Amino acid sequence: MDAIPMHPVFQDIVDARARIAGEAVVTPLLRSPFLDEMTGGTVLLKAETLQRTGSFKFRGAFNRLSLIPQDRRARGVVACSSGNHAQGVAEAARVLGMPATIVMPQDAPQAKLDRTRRSGGRIVTYRRGVDDRDAIALGIAEETGATLVHPYNDAGVIAGQGTIGAEVAEQAAAMGLVPDAMLTCAGGGGMTGGIALALETLLPDCELLPVEPEGFDDHGRSLAAGMPVANPSEAGSICDALLARQPGEIGFSITRRRAKRGLVVSDAEALAAVAFAFRELKLVVEPGGAVCLAAVLSGRLPVAGRVVALTLSGGNIDADMMAKALAG
Repeated sequence: MDAIPMHPVFQDIVDARARIAGEAVVTPLLRSPFLDEMTGGTVLLKAETLQRTGSFKFRGAFNRLSLIPQDRRARGVVACSSGNHAQGVAEAARVLGMPATIVMPQDAPQAKLDRTRRSGGRIVTYRRGVDDRDAIALGIAEETGATLVHPYNDAGVIAGQGTIGAEVAEQAAAMGLVPDAMLTCAGGGGMTGGIALALETLLPDCELLPVEPEGFDDHGRSLAAGMPVANPSEAGSICDALLARQPGEIGFSITRRRAKRGLVVSDAEALAAVAFAFRELKLVVEPGGAVCLAAVLSGRLPVAGRVVALTLSGGNIDADMMAKALAG
C-alpha cells in the first residue's frame, strides 16, 4: 500500500502545494463590480474553470499520483468519474508517464469523454444508476495491479484539492479582504473537505457552505443528520459533476467540523448562473461548477455587506448545454 495517511492534516496541503507547483495553475480569485453591485456584497470567484483540464480535479489527481511509488507506476492507475476527475487523472498520468483506465458513465458529456481520451486515458463505460462503477474499477485494479484513485474519498486527493482553500486565503489577504463565508460546489466532497481543512488553519472564522443541486443535497442532509446520508438516485440533474451517491467519509469527517448547513439550487438556477458567467464574467462554466454562483445570484445566500468567496469548479460543458443556458 502507498504510504498515505487515512486522514489528511494541514501539513498535507502545504506539501501538496509544493508537489503540484509548476504543473497545476494558481487560478485567479476574481471580482466583478457588476456582481458586487447586484448583490450588495463582495463576491470573490475562484476560477478553477481556468485550471489544467478545465476543473479543480487536476490538483488532487496530480498530488495523489505523485505519491505512488516509482516501482508501482508502470502498473498504472484506475479511476471512476463522470468526467472531471477522469480528465484530471488521465492528464496527471500522462505527465507522470503512467497508463490510466477510467470508468465513466455512458451519458457523460462528450467533451469530457473526448478530453479524457486526448490525455491518453482508456475509457470503460457503465450505465449510471444501473451498474456499480466502484466494483468495475476495483475489478480492473485487482486484475492489472493498478492503483485505484478514488475521486474524493482519498487523503491524497483531498489534500490536493485543499490547495484551493490555501490560495483563496492568500489571494483574499492580498486584496485586503477576509472572507466571511466560502461556498463550495459539493459532489463527493473531496474539494469541500480539502477547503474545510485549509480554512481551519487559515480562515478559522469563515463559514463553510457546500452547495448542491436539488434532489442531490446529500451534504446538507448529512450535516443535519451528523453522518453521511445517501441520495436516492445518481441521475436526474444537469449538474453531472455533482451526482455522487453520498459524501465520502474522509472528506465529510473534516467538513462536519466546519459546516453547519448546506445550500441547494435548482437546475434552472444553475443554468442561469452558466449564462451569467458567460455573458458578464466572460467565463465558461459547466452547470455543476456554477452552483455556488447560482446560490448567490438566486438569493439563496444573501451576501449584502459580506465578503463571500466561492468556487467556479469546472468549465467542461458541451456546446448544446451552453446553448440551452444562453437560450433561457
